[in-house]
Amino acid sequence: MTLKVAIIGRPNVGKSTLFNRLVGKKLALVDDQPGVTRDRRYGKARLGHLTFTVIDTAGLEEAFDGSIEGKMRQQSEIAFEDCDVALFLIDARAGLSPLDNHFADWLRKRKKPVHVIANKHEGRAQDPGLYEAYGLGLGDVAPISSEHGQGMELLIDILLPYWEDDRQKERDARKAARADLVRSTPTEDDADDDSNDDIENDNDTDADFGPDFDGDDDIDIDLDSDDFPNGLGGTLKSVEENGEFDEEDDEEDADDLPRDKGKIQLAIIGRPNVGKSTLMNQLLNENRVMTGPQAGLTRDAIAVDWNFNGREIRLVDTAGMRRKKKIDDRVEKLSVSDTLRVIRYAQVAVLMIDATNTIDKQDLTIARMVLEEGRALIIGVNKWDLVDDKSAYMKHLSDTLESSFAQARGIPVVTLSALTGRGSERIMPTVLDIYDIWSRRIPTSQLNRWLEETTERHLPPVISGRRIRLRYMTQAKSRPPSFFINCSKAAELPESYTRYLINGLRDDFDMPGVPIRIYLRSSDNPFAKKKKR
Repeated sequence: MTLKVAIIGRPNVGKSTLFNRLVGKKLALVDDQPGVTRDRRYGKARLGHLTFTVIDTAGLEEAFDGSIEGKMRQQSEIAFEDCDVALFLIDARAGLSPLDNHFADWLRKRKKPVHVIANKHEGRAQDPGLYEAYGLGLGDVAPISSEHGQGMELLIDILLPYWEDDRQKERDARKAARADLVRSTPTEDDADDDSNDDIENDNDTDADFGPDFDGDDDIDIDLDSDDFPNGLGGTLKSVEENGEFDEEDDEEDADDLPRDKGKIQLAIIGRPNVGKSTLMNQLLNENRVMTGPQAGLTRDAIAVDWNFNGREIRLVDTAGMRRKKKIDDRVEKLSVSDTLRVIRYAQVAVLMIDATNTIDKQDLTIARMVLEEGRALIIGVNKWDLVDDKSAYMKHLSDTLESSFAQARGIPVVTLSALTGRGSERIMPTVLDIYDIWSRRIPTSQLNRWLEETTERHLPPVISGRRIRLRYMTQAKSRPPSFFINCSKAAELPESYTRYLINGLRDDFDMPGVPIRIYLRSSDNPFAKKKKR
C-alpha cells in the first residue's frame, strides 16, 4: 500500500510542473501550450520526509465524446478514482474560470478528499486569484509556486495526515500477515498432539514464536531504484584508457546460469500511428494510454511497471518519431527528445512498423539508432491481418534488414495485430529470449579456444612483412556483448577481419540479433621508451 496523490485541474495550470517538482526530475513535458499532457503518468515523489506516488493528469475538459479532449477527461477520471487524495490546481494569476467552478462542483459530489492549490502564486499580485479560490467551497486554499518551489511546506501539512494513515495501514497489514503466519505454522505442541493423544495441548501458540514486533520501524524507500538503469554497464572509454577490464572467470558457463531476474526496461518505439499505444494496451490488457486514428496522439513517454510470468517489466510507450526536417512544432520536438531519452536508457526496444506500407527509411533510421546505442532490437510488424501477400512482404523485409544491419544479423521479427491481439502473445517470449542473448557472458577460456580455432581457419593479414597476431581475448562486459582482443598492430587490423570475428562470434555462440562490439588493444613495447646506449 502506497499513498497515491493525483494532481488535477483544467489545462495549463501547472500540473506537470508540480509533478516534476515532486518527483525531482523533468519527466513530464512542460510547455506554455495548453493540453500538452494527455495520458496519466505515475511517479515516486518525495516531499520532505514524505514518500508517496504522484499522478500527473491531463487537463479536465468538458467533453464526453470520442474526441481527444474526451479521452483526456477519461484518463483524468481514472486517475482520480485510483488516488487516495487529490490536489485541485487553479491558476492564481488568471483567477477562477467557469471551468474551475464546474469541476469544483463535480469534485464536491465525489467521496474523496480534495484540496485546492493556488499555483503560480509568486507574490501579493496574485492574492485576488487566491481569495477567489475560497469561493469553490472546498476548504482552505494553499498558495504555492511549483515552478519556483515556493509553498511546498504547505503541501507537507496537507498530505501528512493521509501519509500517516497509510503508514498505519501498512503496519496493520504486516501484523495481520504475521498473525496468519503464526496460526498456519504448526507448533511443537501440535506435533506432540498428533503423535500422542494422551499429552495435553497447552494451546500457547505465541509463546515459542518470539517477540511480537510492533512494525514501527521505518521503511527506507530509494527513489532512484526504479529509474532506468544505464543498461550500458558503464562506458568502455575508461576501460580503454586504464587498460583494465572486468574479467569474470572462468570455467563457469554463463549459459548454464539461471535467467537474470532483474527488471527489464522495454520500450515500444516507431513512427507515428503504427500502433505503439495499442500494443501497450493489449499487453497490459487495460486501457492504459490513449489510442486513436489520429497521428501523434501520444506525446509523453509513459512508463508502466508490469509483471509478466514472474518477470518484472518496465514497459514504456513513446511518441512517434518523424523525420527531423518535418518537425516544426515545439511540443513535438520535446516528445521526440523524450523518446530518444527512453531509447538511451532502455534495454530492449520493440520497433513497430506498419505492414500496410513497405518498411520506410525512417524505420531504418530508428532501428539504426537503437543498435548504435547497443540495445537489443525486435521488429514488430503490426496490422499483419491486412497484408495480402505475406510471403512477399516477409521476403522484402528480410532482405532489407540483412542489407541494412549486417552488424546485428538475425534481428527477430514478430508479426501481429495489436488491435485484435492476434500474434501479440509472441512479443514477450521473444523479448525474454533476446534479453538473455544481450546479457550473455562467455568464459574467457572458451573465448580463447574459439579465437585460436577461428584465426587458424582464416589467418589475419600480413602487414609490413609481419602477420598480425591475435594473442588474447576476453569479454569486457555484456549488454551489449563487448570483447577485448589483445593483438599486435591493432590499428592496422582491417575492418573486414573484425567483421569476420563478429560474425563468427554470432554464429558459434548463438547470438543473433544483438549488436556485438570488439575493441582491439596492442601490447606496449617495454623497450620502446628506453634510451639507446
